[in-house]
Amino acid sequence: MIKLIGILIIVIGFIIKLDTLAVVVIAGIATGLVSGMSFNDIMKILGEAFVTNRYMSLFIISLPVIGLLERYGLKERAAYLIGKIKTATVGKLTSIYLIIRTISAVFSLRIGGHVQFIRPLILPMAQGAAENRYEDFDEEGKEVVKGLEGSVENYGNFFGQNGFVASGGVLLIVGVLKELNYKVEAIDVAKASLPIAVIIMIVGTIQFLYYDKKFDKKYKKKAKQNTESGGDINA
Repeated sequence: MIKLIGILIIVIGFIIKLDTLAVVVIAGIATGLVSGMSFNDIMKILGEAFVTNRYMSLFIISLPVIGLLERYGLKERAAYLIGKIKTATVGKLTSIYLIIRTISAVFSLRIGGHVQFIRPLILPMAQGAAENRYEDFDEEGKEVVKGLEGSVENYGNFFGQNGFVASGGVLLIVGVLKELNYKVEAIDVAKASLPIAVIIMIVGTIQFLYYDKKFDKKYKKKAKQNTESGGDINA
């Protein structure tokens, strides 16, 4: 049981809100030490893991580009563009992105990301659709939309990525199961993950369209008010 001390360190570190990276590294070192490994061996494993997975930090390169795009009006133009589409709603837009994001994850296409895609593009488009549809769309509504757009990225990426046989999640599952003497191949895990990807697209779409109904009940539609105004003038 003492070998599980790393889990305890991570839980305590997260509870008291210490630096995430430091907590994980300390937990790894502690686990290695109680398992009988030397400090040099632990450092060697950490170094090899960093070198092997260094490509995961490449997304940092995209951050300056995203910052420049936002600085020169990407968010405003995205909101303006979606505002021109009269039939666009938060639910419809988010549902379409969910389907695109899930399918791209199944094929391991790197489309999406909270920082790279949701914040500068999808979120402004969703908020633009809401502001174009409702005349009294307030800050509370905007916060709800932020939550929906954050969740759609999580849905599509998390449930779609294991549909690709060479994804990290699939390889991790196969590795763990083989250590437990279960005979399983990556293709089997990917096949089992595909129905889940389909289910999340259906369930997520229902959830997002449900929020359209909630927004319709809470806020006044601009189109409806314009129609009523026109009727009064003609009268």
